[in-house]
Amino acid sequence: MPELRKDPIVDRWVIISEERAHRPGDFPSPTQAQQTHFCPFCHGNEDKTPHELLVIPPGRPPNQPGWSLRVVPNKFPALRIEGELNRVGEGMFDRMSGIGAHEVIIEHPDHRLALEQCSEQNIADALWAFQQRVLDLQKDRRFRYIMIFKNHGEAAGATLEHTHSQLIALPIIPELVQEELAGSRRHYEYKERCIFCDMIAQERGDGRRIALENQNFIAVCPYAPRFPFETWILPKYHLARFEQESQENFRQAASLLKALLLKMRGALKAPPYNLVLHTSPINGNHEAYYHWHIEVMPKLTKLAGFEEGSGFYINPVPPETAAELLRRTPHQP
Repeated sequence: MPELRKDPIVDRWVIISEERAHRPGDFPSPTQAQQTHFCPFCHGNEDKTPHELLVIPPGRPPNQPGWSLRVVPNKFPALRIEGELNRVGEGMFDRMSGIGAHEVIIEHPDHRLALEQCSEQNIADALWAFQQRVLDLQKDRRFRYIMIFKNHGEAAGATLEHTHSQLIALPIIPELVQEELAGSRRHYEYKERCIFCDMIAQERGDGRRIALENQNFIAVCPYAPRFPFETWILPKYHLARFEQESQENFRQAASLLKALLLKMRGALKAPPYNLVLHTSPINGNHEAYYHWHIEVMPKLTKLAGFEEGSGFYINPVPPETAAELLRRTPHQP
């Protein structure tokens, strides 16, 4: 059984999950998958994954070919859904059972397609699937935060090259999310405005760090990015919870996300990247000051001793330069 342990110095929780070390036996690495031409996520291999939790199109026989998107439990979960939290103190140390949910969203049956090569409807369906799984899992009172992320490419942490995202429901709020909430709250208490809405207004007035935008969404290279070409996609209207997003807006979000990823693919030669969806925690009243968004971070540099030891990031590409290059790059498949 996995467990969560708390660092007593910096109050940082870590997941200790021995089962994750056994993944290569059944889910081969990208190199192995290419060599053997076997992938458990491909069309026709539905029996190689746990039984699906959600499928598009609905109404078809479960765990059979004919799907355009599937959601399945992760075969090697970082956290397990069975059991109780069982918070325990060991002297000065704190731990709890590794309770949570770990799911995989397989975004397309074609092994050859990256997410940006899928249709806008495919990407909109993926966003809808994210929403449906959050709405289902937030009913579980053990969970406090649901994180959705994508690792694209081996350098970004992907163990399979077939396009997919992951969802992990956590019994705690991650430290980074708590920092965002605290900073957003401070700004709201002082100005009675959402800091993300203020940022969008300022960036639209300035223009230098905007990569692209459409009617309801904007892609911005943030003022102080941690990584080269780090880009955030934000709704232009205020909304704290991703799961409250309207299905009509998913198509616009999908259109902007596809265009951004295609621009990165052209400008940066198809880089590996991490994509993380930031949303409000399940419980708590954060509606006034938080703002859901997606962060896309190409893996162009590596964290070294200085970054690991200091918490500072060294970014060799100013966001103004990154945004300008992305604007100039065509977003053609």
